[in-house]
Amino acid sequence: MALMRRIRAFLSSPQGRRLTDQGRRMAADPRNRERARRLLARLRRR
Repeated sequence: MALMRRIRAFLSSPQGRRLTDQGRRMAADPRNRERARRLLARLRRR
């Protein structure tokens, strides 16, 4: 429980919001999505 509270507090901080926005922008890029899809496929094969 304490860990989840700390994560929520971080995500609501200015730095956490900045990182969340950066992650959303990166996830919107089709090249990054394809890279992530390939990485997950490789990890699932193991």
